[in-house]
Amino acid sequence: MMARKICLLFMLITPSLLAQTPVQHIEFDGYDFYVKRDDLLHPEFSGNKARKFRYFLDHDFPDIQLLIGYGSAQANSLYSMAALAKLKGWQLHFYVDHLPQWLVQRPLGNYRAARLLGAEILAVANQLSGLSMEQYLAQQVLAGTTNTLFVPEGGRCRAAEYGVRLLAQEIQQWSEQQKVEGLKVFLPSGTGTTALYLAKYFHEINSDIEVLTCAVVGGDHYLLQQFAGLSDDRRCYPSVITPTKKYHFGKLYREFYQIWQQLNKTGITFELLYDPLGWLMLLNYKRQHPQRPIMYIHQGGLLGNESMLPRYVRKYGEC
Repeated sequence: MMARKICLLFMLITPSLLAQTPVQHIEFDGYDFYVKRDDLLHPEFSGNKARKFRYFLDHDFPDIQLLIGYGSAQANSLYSMAALAKLKGWQLHFYVDHLPQWLVQRPLGNYRAARLLGAEILAVANQLSGLSMEQYLAQQVLAGTTNTLFVPEGGRCRAAEYGVRLLAQEIQQWSEQQKVEGLKVFLPSGTGTTALYLAKYFHEINSDIEVLTCAVVGGDHYLLQQFAGLSDDRRCYPSVITPTKKYHFGKLYREFYQIWQQLNKTGITFELLYDPLGWLMLLNYKRQHPQRPIMYIHQGGLLGNESMLPRYVRKYGEC
């Protein structure tokens, strides 16, 4: 029944239905914030990854039959790539380092949803032989292939600029209509692709909008390396806020769980992997700059809560 419902929903999706997302005003911890609700872009193709994959949705690829990506078995990109493949009539092969047996036996979250959309998820840890995943794919999977489209981990590619620019244009238009000057746009980063291309657009049009971000995967140095891989013009890099303590990606922290629960009281549900650190950093920034208007970009990824929330409850109870 679930699979049939998802398929019926996909019959209704066209690029024209991916309309502008609303901006919602909230009060949190005594401060005012604007939230760009990109989680509402579309029920089955929304948020950060939908923006980065928008180029592939809007353009024709008549020879492509197979989409190839890689990451973790619970990555937001897995579900979004499965959605993209379903929309385009492609097969998705998504490569992971390992696939936990418990997840195979009790599918949930992005893994379950991607499987329902027909994704084939391949664990290749035993075949890497010292190669990185991207090296392995280049040598063992992609070499000599035709009719195949490869998307790097997390959608970190120049094609992502197309969809992110559309997001930037929406934000610029909103700020002009609402007469909000000196807007700060904040979003937590994995590869930093969205933050970089947002900042690049605002720099190019000489906007007074500034993009702020923080590194969730790795640290500041890693994030700057990711920026440099897409652009060598440091003038268009986002401003990076450094956490006051070291957080390890995917590890459970009590303060993450607590701020997530507090955020739920605003009436908006956020995800548990990126948003908690993002809001901790944003609150620290707001306390130092209380008068600056801030927009937080809600990048979706709520399916991941199916696996993250039980882990938090097991460790911390209901807090």
